[in-house]
Amino acid sequence: MKAGFIGTGSMGSMLIEAFIQSGALNPEKMTIVNRTPSKAERLAQSYPGLRVARSAIETVQNSDILFLCVRPGDFKNVIDEIRPAATAAQIVISITSPVLISHLEAHLPSKIAKIIPSITNYVLSGATLCMYSSRMTAEDKVLLENLLSQISVPIRISEQHTRVSSDLSSCGPAFLAFFIEKFIEAAVQETGISWEEASLLACEMTLGTGKLLKDGGFTPQSLKNRVTVPGGITAAGLSLLDQELAGVFNRLFRITHAKYEEDLKKVETKFSGPKGE
Repeated sequence: MKAGFIGTGSMGSMLIEAFIQSGALNPEKMTIVNRTPSKAERLAQSYPGLRVARSAIETVQNSDILFLCVRPGDFKNVIDEIRPAATAAQIVISITSPVLISHLEAHLPSKIAKIIPSITNYVLSGATLCMYSSRMTAEDKVLLENLLSQISVPIRISEQHTRVSSDLSSCGPAFLAFFIEKFIEAAVQETGISWEEASLLACEMTLGTGKLLKDGGFTPQSLKNRVTVPGGITAAGLSLLDQELAGVFNRLFRITHAKYEEDLKKVETKFSGPKGE
């Protein structure tokens, strides 16, 4: 299977490297292109055999499965560029949440899928959210999910839940990292512990907590209850967090959904014109 990647930015390069490092894809079977050629060339230097194309069209022509890793505002131009080379046999995959499956189906003859990766896929962990068009057969879905399972846990979701699922899976690592960062900063400021020691302790705690939740049979609530002794230190800390964080996550979801709707309207405007515009 030959795979192509249009866009080698943060998430595009992460996917390329994860697929190669996991052994899911052989560099010799991969073609990449970026609007800034030097970025693609630097990536290819790290992985001998990885081919850098001269154009998006060339990438499409050398791909059975094509990942579109571009920003929402650039999507329509890329689709218009690759349409003449796209075929009904190819699987074209968007990793951009505001670009809907219906947008791509209306402008390309190919089988369409949408996936939302996570930075956690870089260490062959976390989820990849999967959505499919009616053109994707059961065999196509298995093919793609077998590939994604080499770097993640593929989870099928409804496209209408793209935003909230992405908040939890894709944006979540940044939100959690922010919490950990502030936790470490406060520890250093309040006690004088070194940044290095506090970081080590917090990171090991985060890793262990993840393992308990994934493999240890705990839910977030049961884990919290297991650690907390009534009237104890943890209980006092949780009482403060409960008061100070009341409603903050509800507001977080409202903000991310509002930004998503804003981006979706911009994409809709670009795709609403005649094909080729």
